[in-house]
Amino acid sequence: MNTWRGPAALFTLALASSALAQDTTSDEIAKYRAVLQEGNPAELWELRGADLWQQKRGPRQVSLQGCDLGLGAGVVKGAYAQLPRYFPDADRVQDLETRLVWCMVRQQGYTEAEAKRNPFGDGNEHKSDLEALTAYVASESRGVKMDVSLRHPKELEAYRLGEALFFFRAGTHDFACATCHGEDGKRIRLQELPNLTTANGAQKAYTTWPAYRVSQGELRTFEWRLYDCFRQQRFPELVLDSDVAIALTMYVARNANGASFDAPAIKR
Repeated sequence: MNTWRGPAALFTLALASSALAQDTTSDEIAKYRAVLQEGNPAELWELRGADLWQQKRGPRQVSLQGCDLGLGAGVVKGAYAQLPRYFPDADRVQDLETRLVWCMVRQQGYTEAEAKRNPFGDGNEHKSDLEALTAYVASESRGVKMDVSLRHPKELEAYRLGEALFFFRAGTHDFACATCHGEDGKRIRLQELPNLTTANGAQKAYTTWPAYRVSQGELRTFEWRLYDCFRQQRFPELVLDSDVAIALTMYVARNANGASFDAPAIKR
């Protein structure tokens, strides 16, 4: 009757020890991030983005201060917390990067190819204007509660498409976004994987992007995060400002509604 009590007790103890170790590791990582946040290099991207926002650039030599991010021309305070959203002038749901490209083309006179050139910096001399502009605009929503709307039919359509894409399995590894981010308690090595299908998981994750990646020495946007996830899933390359990128952003951003935005943050 008591044959298996010893091994069972040891197994239970091992599980408890493992859980305790994971909790301790997570706590230490949180402390590490808190220390780094005090001198977050993302501030350098924010400052450069603020300068780019005000500079008269492009063939038409105008600034982006006339760009409407959804709250009126030139208004950046709180704008990121309500994106993606439907823009009547574009007749399309747009996230921040897509809207910035739209304004650079329509207002500053860049071609679309020029506006999209070098969307992600490489941590060296090739800095991305889009990443800097995103860092600046996002920083102006710190402390603002996420409030992404589904009132317009195209907003709801984008959300539903994003949800379908999130669970879509494909590629050589038969992966989906949900493979890593569709359940609680998952991790890769020391990295916790938030469950983006829940409000709690989406709020913790989405509100801390864009973020400075210590391992890359570069600030990264949420579209970059999706781009890199596609790479890891062995999916085809995610195209900047594509309907797929916007829909997935809409899905996660909407799930994060109600949380206070707190980015640019800092990541490993």
